[in-house]
Amino acid sequence: MKKILLLILTVLSVSAYSHNINFDDYFIGKTLRLDYIQAGNSENNIIYFEKIKQEPFWGGSHKNLIDTFNYGEYRVMMYHKETGKLIYSRGYATLFQEWQATPEAMVVNRSFYESVVMPFPKSTCFVTIERRDEKNNFVEIFRYEVKPNDIFIEKDLKYNFKTYKLVDNGDPAIKVDIVFLAEGYQQNEMEKFQQDVKRLTDSLFQYEPFKSHKNDFNIHLVESFSKDKGTDVPGKNVWKNTIFNSNFYTFGTERYLTTKDFQTVRDVAALAPYDQIYILVNTPMYGGGGIYNYYNLCVSDHPAAPMVLVHEFGHGFGGLADEYWTSDVAVEEYYSTDIEPADPNITTLVNFSSKWADMVDKNTPVPTPATEKYINTIGVFEGGGYIEKGVYRPQQNCIMRSLEYPFCKVCQRALEKMILFYSE
Repeated sequence: MKKILLLILTVLSVSAYSHNINFDDYFIGKTLRLDYIQAGNSENNIIYFEKIKQEPFWGGSHKNLIDTFNYGEYRVMMYHKETGKLIYSRGYATLFQEWQATPEAMVVNRSFYESVVMPFPKSTCFVTIERRDEKNNFVEIFRYEVKPNDIFIEKDLKYNFKTYKLVDNGDPAIKVDIVFLAEGYQQNEMEKFQQDVKRLTDSLFQYEPFKSHKNDFNIHLVESFSKDKGTDVPGKNVWKNTIFNSNFYTFGTERYLTTKDFQTVRDVAALAPYDQIYILVNTPMYGGGGIYNYYNLCVSDHPAAPMVLVHEFGHGFGGLADEYWTSDVAVEEYYSTDIEPADPNITTLVNFSSKWADMVDKNTPVPTPATEKYINTIGVFEGGGYIEKGVYRPQQNCIMRSLEYPFCKVCQRALEKMILFYSE
């Protein structure tokens, strides 16, 4: 249920940066993690620095260091201090930004623990966080100078859970590395956790484009056991003591499964190299959540769990938007119809040429009527992004709209581009 608010801003020459950066000139093979608190309400936000850490693995690409997709409400940027050169960037979304679109945010101030990760620099750098403003331009909202020899950079690992590699296709630098974390599994249920991950990832690789790129993935497991089994269900007065403090009823929506304890999530994920974090929650209830380059969550035992896992990964990994508009959601007026959204699979037609216009046949009307004639056609179908009018999706059916379908061709193309970005 990732919901990225605003739009594509054309970034000039960003791909050129990516090919002018030699990883070994600027980085070592470890992770720099910067933790912060983001607080505010529906109108305002401010970031407070918390800490920086060095973690033992860098699971990301050594080649594609500059983000070329321009997805996400935020982006983290790292600049080499001596030269001023941009040496790393990545777009992302947050749970806080989603909360800002809820009714509660209009009357309450809240804070959320967040963090960003990047390769660990060899020399002093500036790390900035930018967010889109009301005109859709990225504006710097936070800056921190990182000195690699700073005595206050934490290097300890908070946990020593056992790790397990389910799928090993080689060097993390040229693979998409997913780390699965166990949530609500007790210590005697680690075999079940392994079996659940295998069953669900087997399903993931039945969907294109993951099926064709199975060899481009590594799957890591961290056996992060909990005291209690399951997760919190506030609407039913069920409360469990679990490692990540996850819960249903996020922002009042029963099926929306998330956690605000992102610090613990990062602490546990640090035990393995990763590009994506997937939290598997040991419950038969229905639900999940996925936030772009933040985290993914899925239930383990509901019959629809395999499809939920795939759908949420579309959000968290691919930056895809939800394509439905009839289901109850926790946010209000999330997309503005006079702005082109950043998500690759919805459009307001403000800048349709930046989306899938090249995939639409010249004889297909735009917008496209949702009739039997166009049931398998790539077009421009009204309804998506939780909005019935003024937001359009690429095909009538897709797993981003309904779990019974595969990814549409536009979503497949977007996901394949992301796979190649991490695996080249």
